[in-house]
Parts: sequence; C-alpha cells; structure tokens
Amino acid sequence: MARVTVEDCIDKVDNRFDLVLLASHRARMISSGSQITIERDNDKNPVVALREIAETTVSPGDLKEDLIHSLQKYVEVDEPEPEVPLIGAAAGAGVDSDDTEVAPTDRMTEEELLKGLEGLAPPEEQPEEDTE
Repeated sequence: MARVTVEDCIDKVDNRFDLVLLASHRARMISSGSQITIERDNDKNPVVALREIAETTVSPGDLKEDLIHSLQKYVEVDEPEPEVPLIGAAAGAGVDSDDTEVAPTDRMTEEELLKGLEGLAPPEEQPEEDTE
C-alpha cells in the first residue's frame, strides 16, 4: 500500500531521498500531535504523511522549510546593518572628531606625525641618578 503512495508522491517531490526526509519529518510531526489533513483510514503515521504529500494537502515546500528550521542550531536574524559612512568615500565627506572638515589634499609627513604623537604622549620620566 505504501508503494502506491510513494509512486503518487514522485510527481510532487522529484527526488526520492527528499521525499523520504519530508515524509519522515511529517510523520514525526503527526506523532508529536500535529493535526492530520486527511482521513487516517487505520494507516500508520508514515503512510498518512505520504498520502498527505500525494494529495497536496500539505505543501512539500513548507515541509522542507520546516525541516530545515528544525535542524538548524543557530538561526540568523536578518537585522538591517547600521549605515556607517566610509572615510574618504566622497570628496570633502571626511570629518574628524572635532566636526571640522578635512580637505582631501592635506597630507602629513612622517616627521609631522611623529611630532604630533610626541605631543600627545606624556613625557617619560627619567629616573634620577644618585650623585655621590
């Protein structure tokens, strides 16, 4: 009896392996208390699941999505990413921490950078030498 049901399902789900996965998932859903969409006719859950797929009372696409969701351990939530302006993305768009515009043509030499960094760092304390 199940063989005829499998043959009826092949036109709904092309791959027999996928059919087995979907039907077994649906049979587990029925076992856990999900409502069946056809009359049971004294059939077991796997046969009922195959008949539901064959009569398209349950969508194979929905079953596949539900199966994938049940197997996922980490569900990624699609949240919009905050828009961060890119530095130098547009001419004159760069802004430093003081909210003053920086001209894209201004360049700093390595010596100027080192002098600026020396001014930011506290001076190193020299240990006092004992003079005797």
